[in-house]
Amino acid sequence: MPPTLDDRPDPEFAWSSADIRRVSSEVGEWIAQYLTALPSKPVFSPVPPGLASSMLNSPMPANGESAEEILRLFATEVGPYPFGNGHPRFYGWVNSPPSPIAVFAQALAAAMNPSVAGGNHAAVWIERQVLEWFKSIIGFPMGGMGLLVSGSSAAAITALTAARHHAAASRGWDVRTTGMQLPARLLVYMTPEAHGCHQKAVELLGIGNAQIRTVPTDDALRMRPAALDAMLAEDVAMGALPVAVVASAGTVNTGAIDPLDEVADVCVRHNVWLHVDGAYGAPAVLTSEYRAELAPIARADSVAIDAHKWMYVPVDAGVVLVRDARVMRDAFSLVPAYLRVDDDAKGVQGPPWFSEYGAEQTRPFRALKVWMAMRYHGVSGYRRMIEHDIALARKLEDMVQQSSDFELFEPTSLSIVCFRAAPTALRGNAKALDALNARLVSALQLGGIAFLSSTVLRGESWLRACIVNPLATAADIDALFAALRSYL
Repeated sequence: MPPTLDDRPDPEFAWSSADIRRVSSEVGEWIAQYLTALPSKPVFSPVPPGLASSMLNSPMPANGESAEEILRLFATEVGPYPFGNGHPRFYGWVNSPPSPIAVFAQALAAAMNPSVAGGNHAAVWIERQVLEWFKSIIGFPMGGMGLLVSGSSAAAITALTAARHHAAASRGWDVRTTGMQLPARLLVYMTPEAHGCHQKAVELLGIGNAQIRTVPTDDALRMRPAALDAMLAEDVAMGALPVAVVASAGTVNTGAIDPLDEVADVCVRHNVWLHVDGAYGAPAVLTSEYRAELAPIARADSVAIDAHKWMYVPVDAGVVLVRDARVMRDAFSLVPAYLRVDDDAKGVQGPPWFSEYGAEQTRPFRALKVWMAMRYHGVSGYRRMIEHDIALARKLEDMVQQSSDFELFEPTSLSIVCFRAAPTALRGNAKALDALNARLVSALQLGGIAFLSSTVLRGESWLRACIVNPLATAADIDALFAALRSYL
């Protein structure tokens, strides 16, 4: 039987103003309670196995449930088991708490619900404004182009796609037409400290991880420019085609910053694309301590920055910037040149579409939360908060150095501190030290007082704190260290 037409809005979908105000009030109250009560709660609580099993085995409701019932389920089954990064004693991986203004921006963006592939609507211009602000922060040329993406993994794929296109075009090859059936070996250069997303990008682009040239590092785990220079010269002499060099503006392991100016000099000398992974560390260019060291980011051909890391924007909010807008567009656009719309400021089309510069056609309104956070905090606010995080990292570093039971991995950089328990009785026993620190990090994570992650450096297990948390205080660092001591 064909459906009958009821010429009225669906009553479940068409909420009244009173409905929207009632539910938004309840949601706002939950958010207020959640964000302000976090310091008094455990940093992390795993989802109980019974609840997890129930989630996996509960079918979709045959009939819709009320908003009140859905919010009740959220409050009892979802809200109590967060990832933990909103807490002032969460220092795992590189995960910050959300700026409250950006939390509300998420709701506003969802209410507008635009697709930001392009067009002449506000979301497009907000994203373009945000991109201009990021260019200004790192000193990037205003003629460059960029996108907001999910994060630096997507940024790496986007940037290295442009780099591959550029490298192939330099030999007269159209990689978009012929694919990877090319007469030369394509190579990408990075250190062992480079984030794994770059290897994944190399694999997804069909270059293959066997074509990654691993550049050695110095004692501070930074790329050695002289070694890179020699490797490039040797590879080019052998007929290979270098696609890109991936340098780090703050590795996720230790915060190490590659010597960006020297690396850029090498790339210029060999005419090779330089991609700088500034996912974590790039915003520290706003500080007086790291401004000079990070300023050479401006020399890169492409840059990745995660606003959801050290700019405290809710996930996801990644940025990719590419110096040569034409190369970026040529690498992705499916619109013939004669049909491209470059300036329709008074019409529907607007400026060139974002979808011509990346892989996404349907794109969310990511920019609003970034725009609102950047307007709310301003340059001075971000500088203050980032310097606060660095100062807390230095406090933790000092506490480790003053303790006879712990040792510090040096040098430290940015707001990452790697350290480990090393009681005198166990020093020299690598296996026992690794086991002790594995037990410590597990006990800490499940104990609820504080949260660290771990890593492996030079074949040894280390505890790792990354402080990107404006809510944290000196007392929180004291609590972290006291908790670790209690588990020894």
